[in-house]
Amino acid sequence: MKERSVKDWHNHCLLPDGTELQEHSIKTDRNIVIGEFCQIDYGLRGNDVFVGESSKIREYVWANGDTRIGNWSEIGGDVIAKQDAYIGEGVKINGRLSVAGALDIGEKVEIREGFEAKGDVEIRNPMPVFMFIMIYLMTLLRIENEKELDRILDDLFSEDDGKPEIPLMIPARSKLNMKLFAVPSTMKIGKGCRLHGNIRAGSIEVQQDTVIFGSLRARNRISVVSGVVIHGNVESGSTVYVRKGAHILGDVKAKSIVLHEEAKVDGTIEAPHGMRIERGG
Repeated sequence: MKERSVKDWHNHCLLPDGTELQEHSIKTDRNIVIGEFCQIDYGLRGNDVFVGESSKIREYVWANGDTRIGNWSEIGGDVIAKQDAYIGEGVKINGRLSVAGALDIGEKVEIREGFEAKGDVEIRNPMPVFMFIMIYLMTLLRIENEKELDRILDDLFSEDDGKPEIPLMIPARSKLNMKLFAVPSTMKIGKGCRLHGNIRAGSIEVQQDTVIFGSLRARNRISVVSGVVIHGNVESGSTVYVRKGAHILGDVKAKSIVLHEEAKVDGTIEAPHGMRIERGG
């Protein structure tokens, strides 16, 4: 088996429990981590908010804690930090920058509507956000070797006692707009989320009581469980698992399908490699 890259963690998309993708914003009560070269046509509202280098956020950034904006990124609206802010070199903010704490700001930063900072202001280039995010994740997960990041992130949705609260993570080079939410690799969606848009990923896992107003499409497996409602089609290049209590209002198309007898699919089902019916719990 080919060894995985030590930077594979950067490909994970993790949407924690209770995430809301609304008309103009992504909202969570946890930290938000945005990778490099992303194009996101929404505002971001969370605890600490980290935006990777050369990303473009069409709306605002609102952090109840700290915010870090990577070099050469662009923010379409205001940036609000209720604690400290770290603004990298060449960042463009098309609204106002408001910082309740200290501000570290790099060179060649453009702020269209001015800024205010109640704490100290330092003009210097902060640590690159990519490096900061890696250190942050390793500290959060209490690990010393970055090669462990992939394995641990794969298991973070098991919700065992003692595990840290995962941040909302959108990987590098993702595109997110009113019609499409596209990520390069795995997407795991937590419990009780409400999302608008058509989701495209390498694989998709959706947990209990989440509602998605759009379709799901993945190169590999898709899994939806009890209480999940998909207002659209589900399509996979591999296997789709529709567990007990899930409801898909559109069609399901995959190489193979595992369908629980107490799940519901309103549309047509297409599975050239066969369909298996699950029974019981």
